[in-house]
Amino acid sequence: MRLFQKAVILAAVLSVAAFAQSGGLSSEVSITSPAPPPVIGPLLRPFHFEKRVVAPARLTNSSRLESLMRGGNLYLTVQDTIALALENNLDIAVQRYSPFMAREALRRAEGGGLLRQDIILPIAPGPVSVSPIGVSGNATGLAGGNLATATFLTGYGPNPPSLDPNISLYMQIGHSTTPETNLSVNDTYALVSDYWGYQASYSQQFLTGTSIAGTFYYGHQSLNSPVPTLNPAESGYIDFQVNQALLQGLSRAVNDRNIRVARNNIKVTNLNMELQLITTISAVLAVYWDLVSFNEDVRIKRQALETAQRLYEDNKKRTEAGALPAVEVIRTAAQVSASQEALLISETNLAQQETVLKNALSRTGVEDPRLDRVHIVPLDRIEVPRTDEVRPIQDLIQAAVENRPEVKQSRINLASSQLNLQGTRNSLIPNLNVFADLNNQGLAGVLNPTYNGCCGPPDLYFVGGAGSLLAQIFRRNFPNYSVGFSISIPLRNRAAQADYAMDQLKLRQEQLQLQRTLNQVRVDVKNAVIGLQQARARYETAVNTRKLSEQSLDAEQKRFQYGAPGSDVTTVIQAQQELANDQSAEVQAMAAYIHARLDFDLALGQTLDVNHVKMEEAVSGHVERMSVIPESAAGVER
Repeated sequence: MRLFQKAVILAAVLSVAAFAQSGGLSSEVSITSPAPPPVIGPLLRPFHFEKRVVAPARLTNSSRLESLMRGGNLYLTVQDTIALALENNLDIAVQRYSPFMAREALRRAEGGGLLRQDIILPIAPGPVSVSPIGVSGNATGLAGGNLATATFLTGYGPNPPSLDPNISLYMQIGHSTTPETNLSVNDTYALVSDYWGYQASYSQQFLTGTSIAGTFYYGHQSLNSPVPTLNPAESGYIDFQVNQALLQGLSRAVNDRNIRVARNNIKVTNLNMELQLITTISAVLAVYWDLVSFNEDVRIKRQALETAQRLYEDNKKRTEAGALPAVEVIRTAAQVSASQEALLISETNLAQQETVLKNALSRTGVEDPRLDRVHIVPLDRIEVPRTDEVRPIQDLIQAAVENRPEVKQSRINLASSQLNLQGTRNSLIPNLNVFADLNNQGLAGVLNPTYNGCCGPPDLYFVGGAGSLLAQIFRRNFPNYSVGFSISIPLRNRAAQADYAMDQLKLRQEQLQLQRTLNQVRVDVKNAVIGLQQARARYETAVNTRKLSEQSLDAEQKRFQYGAPGSDVTTVIQAQQELANDQSAEVQAMAAYIHARLDFDLALGQTLDVNHVKMEEAVSGHVERMSVIPESAAGVER
């Protein structure tokens, strides 16, 4: 049932993309054709003279980004972040062209063209968060390389037939003067000829290995010689040829393999688009939630600085009153300085993280001065549920195998390799063709007024014009027939043998790659479950530790306030530091849980479903849902 559902979804994506390409959906990528000329437009349609034009690349941001700015802030929910990524992220925009290119490759293959290799693109890894421990050298948000991507297959073996019919027209007009040394031939020292002729031919090949060609020729010639009986004369013929492959190129499965591979490649590019979406959305969400945690860390660092500042002021007053030695003021001043440094690092991380997220959600990056100046205010908060509902591991693995695009791509490429193998196997056998030719000739003209009677009286059957010529041709008065065969046997045939062996090796490689992909999916699922369990345990421990630190600080502050024995400023400062560290650890544990949850969705191939991402919106680059800043968030500051 799941496989059927996925097949339906994939078919829907293909239909939506085709619908978008035809202009039925507001799509970023579109191919248009100019309107045909009136009256003669339907007559010219079979010739496809139109110039198909691809819409220019969109380098501006969607209006959604502007609508979410207010008062120097950019207010973002998780769903708004996803919508902006679908509309403006350049990694997704670049990948969006590949399915359209694959459909054009199919169009090319249906005309008998060879497959192209410049269609599929590697998966871009998406933005990466800055380091949480200090200023990051990777503030651009770019990862250190491209992820592995699917193979886009082309093939070898016999070339496919040219399936688009071809019409050719030929016309020639001329005048020639030829010196003659023998008067007995043309009875003139200079033979002058005025001639014209035209030829029309039609040819087509078929998937059955059959090719046909038809030719019609009509010519006119006049001479200054008294020798020809007819002068001027009209000549012409109709010729029909049929050629049929009997060995190499006979199989329809061989001749249409490029078309079937091109259809498979369309599925591969759509799955690659889905994989890019999963990768980018997962990376953008990780950056968003890290920004949330960085905001929380800034709040904690500010709170720690305020607490240290209050303790410093209290100790300063007590020192002035003689209740504390001066060294205690120095200790609290050092704590204030350390808290200021920690706050500075946290705020710098936050600023860098904002830059990374802006770049991921905008086509112009921080080139836009207004976008560069605004601060991002995330409106969603990290919430760790009480429990994680995790199904049995075998059920999760089965769902991942059905959902993961990498598995589907590997299986499709395996099927395409089997199709290509048919072609290279067919190139091992000899090339045997049988052919037949039917040719009807005709000749007509007027009696030569200067005829010298050298060849006897003229045959009046040939006297006439174009009508007589055509009548002779279609009555088949002068038929010509020929039938034959040709065989070509390459000796050794090392190139074809090597191609066949290499395609078998490639097939075996892809079988192993599919198994490797399945094994990796199982490992990913198990590791994701373990990582989710570990992240929950880490979070629960961090919460308990933070609560104990709060209780410890409260107790130390009360002991110091009432002058309890053994209590001094050092112990209070240490308790404050421990609480600030434990609060930061709790925030990091929450962020780690979110990352584990994202990895879990990634491992199961459910990132798009969980985040309500519609493939038709991703393909078109336009999200229908409107984004509105909640009234409760209008006054929220960083």
